[in-house]
Amino acid sequence: MAEGDNKSVNLMAQETAQLEEQLQCWREVILAGDQVLRWEKPWFPGALMGATTVLFLLIYYLDPSVLTGLSCTVMLLCLADYLVPTLAPRVFGSNKWTTEQQQRFHEICGNLVKTQRRVVGWWKRLCTLKEEKPKMYFASVISSLLAVAWIGQQVHNLFLTYLIVSFLLLLPGLNQHGIITKYAGMAKREINKLMKQKEKKNE
Repeated sequence: MAEGDNKSVNLMAQETAQLEEQLQCWREVILAGDQVLRWEKPWFPGALMGATTVLFLLIYYLDPSVLTGLSCTVMLLCLADYLVPTLAPRVFGSNKWTTEQQQRFHEICGNLVKTQRRVVGWWKRLCTLKEEKPKMYFASVISSLLAVAWIGQQVHNLFLTYLIVSFLLLLPGLNQHGIITKYAGMAKREINKLMKQKEKKNE
């Protein structure tokens, strides 16, 4: 068991090192983005929501077709991929890179690798469920997709996308400041109270 754990740790360290090497040109931008997403300054959540809202209002106003929207998105990604490695060292100053920044960059890459592993793990569990309990797999997948389809029918697709993107952008900050843990704990306590009340009524 210890050998398997050591192999897993070594493999994760290798993957993290590879990702660090791949994202080397983006390290200053990633660190700046990380500071915004973790709300290191009190006005960062407001700025984040303001920028997201402006972007979605622009999309709503222009109302581009799917093909136009996809083309513009890919074009912006290509421009960023070309310009960021060239401009980032000039803007942020690569000679100012400190040990603390390198440590944080290493942590971010490690978290990205962990997230990738979790997604792969969930996919493997889904495949295992399909093989071992096909009826449960079929029922759970179909019911989940029907629920998502119903929500998509009830809520405007652009507004729904806005809500999802906003939540995902705010999630690291909510997690960092313990807001999710706080409200999850409150919800858990309320559910426990309701369960105890039901048990008392049944008695």
